[in-house]
Amino acid sequence: MKPIAITIGDPAGIGPEIIAKAYAQEPELTRGTFVVGDVECLRRGTRSVAGDAPPLPVAVIDDVVDVVDVPPRCIPLLQVGTPFTDLPTIGKVDAAAGRLAAEAVTWAARAALRGDIAALVTAPLHKEALAAAGVPFPGHTELLQAEAALHAGVAVEQMPVRMMLANEELRTVLVSIHVALRAALDAVTCERVLETLRITDRTLTRALGRRPKVAVAGLNPHAGEGGLFGREELDVIVPAMQAAESEGLDLHGPFAPDTVFMRARRGEFDVVVAMYHDQGLIPVKYLGVEKGVNVTLGLPLVRTSPDHGTAFDIAGTGKADASSLVEAIRMARGLAGVR
Repeated sequence: MKPIAITIGDPAGIGPEIIAKAYAQEPELTRGTFVVGDVECLRRGTRSVAGDAPPLPVAVIDDVVDVVDVPPRCIPLLQVGTPFTDLPTIGKVDAAAGRLAAEAVTWAARAALRGDIAALVTAPLHKEALAAAGVPFPGHTELLQAEAALHAGVAVEQMPVRMMLANEELRTVLVSIHVALRAALDAVTCERVLETLRITDRTLTRALGRRPKVAVAGLNPHAGEGGLFGREELDVIVPAMQAAESEGLDLHGPFAPDTVFMRARRGEFDVVVAMYHDQGLIPVKYLGVEKGVNVTLGLPLVRTSPDHGTAFDIAGTGKADASSLVEAIRMARGLAGVR
């Protein structure tokens, strides 16, 4: 069985610490996984969370096939880039930290696209650190999309991706991701909504083993109230839904955004398609980030991530909760068919 890669995230944040905790707390779940990053940054993370116990040892591997030779209670790590001699300061934006985070994701994405690994799980990175390092992408999703497009030999626009945030109670998929709110409203086009519905249906059909029951949130209050509060539902969302329904998708709505998530949480629907970032993510995150998982849909690879950021304010204290990363590893194993 192919291994799963866990990218270290921004080493000035909590990524190394939650990775160390995940390996310590879930030895069976993390079996067959390895970390992509920097050895000294990860060792610093293991020391931060060890308390009075000896920190978990880190074993540097040269190739993914070496994962099987690493003994239990030891974290395999594949070094990317030049090893750090001066470690990034904990809790501070650092260009070198951003560069390492991007290099780790790029390496793992290419390995997944080649078929060398089963999936990748990404620890949080910091957008300011990426920008300081000159990385031309605002986050994981856009970087992975560009790598997948390059691998397929197509333009980025021909590799559409969507973000799904999920926990035990709710799944939501977004029509647009990291753009300004004004731009997000402009992104609610019939083509993008239809594309989102197709990607959602395709991915969850594989994951659930059946067609998902998809609720669609309206854009406007009360889903437009028949055009009184905006015509996007009538002119954009409903036509997209009708086109998707003609392909066999099981769709419902558009529903008022202030109640549809509650209905999905009660079990009426498998997933909610939301029109923009905060509309979809606030309900999921309100239920608790400790169990939330971010999944990138539409890529020819499996990628999951914890539902939180780098937490610079508590980095280095050992207080970070690894629950969301643990759930991300669990979901990656399920989506990739790794048992």
